[in-house]
Amino acid sequence: MTRKLQLRAALAATCVTLAMAWGPAHAADIPLVTGEHWTTSSEAVKKAYLVGLQNLAQVEIAYQGGKPPADSQSILPRLAKGMQGQTLDGVRQALDRYYAANPAMLKRPVLDTIWFEMAVPGLQKNK
Repeated sequence: MTRKLQLRAALAATCVTLAMAWGPAHAADIPLVTGEHWTTSSEAVKKAYLVGLQNLAQVEIAYQGGKPPADSQSILPRLAKGMQGQTLDGVRQALDRYYAANPAMLKRPVLDTIWFEMAVPGLQKNK
């Protein structure tokens, strides 16, 4: 239990330090990653994006401890369940295939595509 508290305190201190160093971020400052960005990015950038999403989810789940929030308060438990069994390369390849097969959807956000094309079907299978 003490180790968890230490981890949370270190994480909080790191977040505060980064927030202070970078100044206030506004939603308009953070670009929404779309299929256009995805299809023009290198494999390394795509993997970095997916690792970032995965890390964000893991930190949030760890922060919640053994008490995940209700479905109405967070999509993370459903996202984790829907993406169960997926690998980073598998998700990257699925996104590559999706945008190649659906060029009219290049303005669609990558996270939207992950949710509706991978997580939701995964939830249906994992019921």
